[in-house]
Amino acid sequence: MADPVALAALALDAVIGWPDALYRRLGHPVGAFARIIEACERRWNQPSRGDPTRRLLGVMTVLMLVATAGGITLALQALCIAALGPWSWVAVAALAWPALAQRSLYDHVRPVAVALEAGDIAAARHAVSMICGRDTRDLDAAALARAAIESLAESFCDGIAAPLFWLIVGGLPGVWIYKAINTADSLIGHREPRWRAFGWAAARTDDALNLLPARIGAVVICLVGRGGWATMWRDHARHASPNAGWTEAAMAGVLHLRLAGPVSYDGLIHSKAWIGEGRADATAADVRRALAVHVRSCVLLGAMAAALALGGW
Repeated sequence: MADPVALAALALDAVIGWPDALYRRLGHPVGAFARIIEACERRWNQPSRGDPTRRLLGVMTVLMLVATAGGITLALQALCIAALGPWSWVAVAALAWPALAQRSLYDHVRPVAVALEAGDIAAARHAVSMICGRDTRDLDAAALARAAIESLAESFCDGIAAPLFWLIVGGLPGVWIYKAINTADSLIGHREPRWRAFGWAAARTDDALNLLPARIGAVVICLVGRGGWATMWRDHARHASPNAGWTEAAMAGVLHLRLAGPVSYDGLIHSKAWIGEGRADATAADVRRALAVHVRSCVLLGAMAAALALGGW
């Protein structure tokens, strides 16, 4: 794709994001994927079915998502090209823009820093609860800061680097197929007994689609952070995800922090390994530093997208 679709979509997201007013009126496109996934889960993921059957039905759910997202967006992209010719990239960029989350991610993590700076632990716990699923009731300031930084680092891949990668590689269908699969993974791609078989296809497909983007995202973080390489390479495998550990380890190395570690979900303690060898007592200032790395990383991704457009790729 030799046109500036990716760069224009990044610019729209950076400047506008997905405004709350727009969300209240229209929701977000991934909401349509969520409704399809939830309907399939209710209908097909019955405890009375055996695991092989539920796994097959989970594969069918993924195929349905791919066909729906790919078919609709391929038709929209073709319509833009037919109607607008050489200016079709403007419309395609506008249709791709909601798939990116650089502004949204920044806007959700920043309130954690603001609350911690004000000494308002209750507000910080609420802000963290909006961006990750862990229990926040008993988290102290350092744990809240680490949680915000971890979420920022992990989401840099599936919210920015991966959508951008698949937009460049596969155009409008590529980015929205990725978002459909990523939504499925977040809803059903879990290891708990209820979802293990039915969500297997969603989880494995999401792992495959994030394989290159996660590593690209980690390299970008190390480049703009001027360090973190050793931690990225040594600690990425300490994460349960084969991909999320790359960007989280890169951020831990850049900031000289220890991230992850034991964490509570639904009242149960999960003994996660520590990532990084720096301080564990993260602060609001560290959240601010992580946000600065995030901004610079987004700028570098934009420069890379511009280089590809100018190079006629």
